Amino acid sequence: MPLLTSLRICTRPVHPIQRHFRRLLGSHLSTGCRRIGVSVQSAFYHQYSSSSSSTTDNALCGKGIVVGCYETEGGYELTECAKDVDLQTKGKLIHTINMSGGPIKKGESRLFYDITEDHAHLAVVGLGPRNKGAPDVSTINEDIDVSRQTVRSAAAVGTKMLQSAKVADILLDDLSDAEACAEGSVLSLFSFDRLKAEKKRKKIPNVNLLSTNPVHSDNWERGCVLGEAQNFARDLMETPSNLLTPTIFVDRVSERVGGIRQGLADPNALTVVPRPLSWIQSQDMGAFLSIAKGSSESPWLLEVHYRGTESREDKQPIVLVGKGVTFDTGGISIKPSSGMGLMRADMGGAACVVATVMALAQLGCQQNVVGLVPLCENMPSSRAVKPGDVVVAKNGKSIEVDNTDAEGRLLLADTLCYAHTFNPQAIVDLATLTGAIDVALGSGAAAVFTTSNLLWQQLHKAGHVTGDRVWRMPLYNLYSKQIESHLADISNTGNRSRSGGACTAAAFLKEFVEVDEWAHLDIAGVMESHGELPFLGKGMSGRPTRTLIQYVMDTST
Repeated sequence: MPLLTSLRICTRPVHPIQRHFRRLLGSHLSTGCRRIGVSVQSAFYHQYSSSSSSTTDNALCGKGIVVGCYETEGGYELTECAKDVDLQTKGKLIHTINMSGGPIKKGESRLFYDITEDHAHLAVVGLGPRNKGAPDVSTINEDIDVSRQTVRSAAAVGTKMLQSAKVADILLDDLSDAEACAEGSVLSLFSFDRLKAEKKRKKIPNVNLLSTNPVHSDNWERGCVLGEAQNFARDLMETPSNLLTPTIFVDRVSERVGGIRQGLADPNALTVVPRPLSWIQSQDMGAFLSIAKGSSESPWLLEVHYRGTESREDKQPIVLVGKGVTFDTGGISIKPSSGMGLMRADMGGAACVVATVMALAQLGCQQNVVGLVPLCENMPSSRAVKPGDVVVAKNGKSIEVDNTDAEGRLLLADTLCYAHTFNPQAIVDLATLTGAIDVALGSGAAAVFTTSNLLWQQLHKAGHVTGDRVWRMPLYNLYSKQIESHLADISNTGNRSRSGGACTAAAFLKEFVEVDEWAHLDIAGVMESHGELPFLGKGMSGRPTRTLIQYVMDTST
């Protein structure tokens, strides 16, 4: 189906300090560093294109090709696209590979020149041994589809190699998996540099899939949507907090939804409902408001609805809830200044949720989905909530605020209560909630806390497919006992200091959930990428957006 092709500039009034950046942000404000779209170019290839609204000349020029090769016992084997290139060049590709040292190992790449008349640059990327269905004993415990992850990495390596060579137009081999290939390429080209001078910004090439197979083109388009969704979440997370207040967050999502709606068969299937402060107050969301009142920025509860089906008897939606603290100082329990700037990304759960719902609409998912995002800042002020205060949540439970830096769970508590009004078939919440989970899992996987074995299996399967893993953590009754309070019904921290901090946080959220199918994802450990994966550079990661999309898509079948 047609995808996002145009976006509108935010029309709400902005603060004076933000006006200076409107010129830099331009019409691509809603999608990231460059406006991104997917379009069919011809019967022979399909394109993932990134273009800038800047009027300056693009320094990239020329054309290039990326193809792959497998390792074999006797040497190497070219992919089907690479074989076509070799045939067209009368064996020149194989001859050049042999002259350059022979087989190219997994993860490696080589750049050749003037192999074809029309493309001055040709990169060959190593894919390792061809997957013949037998499990690889050396990677069996990786908990991901290793062959797909290899394709993502190889596509990223080849794309970035030609980008570094200043190639403007790239034709990309599908590498046996067009969807994973698109994901790797799209994700690898992300760069948050629009606030820098033009000459310091990376130039983004056009990347096209070389294929005559319509199945490949469909898979490529899907992969582009998945990659673009994660990039949108990354862009939101990277944006400085003075340029992404709760109000601006609402504007950016509204703008992007407006663009996507233009390409949908039924534009009314995707809608945005911003709930202002007055509405939040009318809903008796005392926990949420206790954090929001410390900032002069108005809070919002943003709803993004996607109606993917009306034909099924069971129209109950999946409700996704994302923590949206656009900057977290810790409040009165203030954080150390070192590294506090990273807390611009404390709305990572919100970013992933809104990106997921919009991508599901683009993919035509046959599922009803509601995204709920409580948005505010956590600031110290004379109005801010104080340690020892007691507040009352939407469901009537009283909460002792032992630590104002455990604020995310207070936003989520009221939002989880509200989620039940949609009669959901399942609720999944995401939050950069605890430093404890970063200590426990690092960036290896997002943590899943749930009492539902079915929901765990669905999320685990989705993570295996996308390569963006999840790992189940315990949710014992023990942790519920540790959040008891002598002042209120519960405390917002555990009584064992730092012990089991991620587990007691999940136990706290459980107090506000009544449905059986609920999962809490603590994504604090995967908030940042440290460059471990070729397709995910250093910076905010946008994880686990693709896993969340895959989970919902799987439930629609």
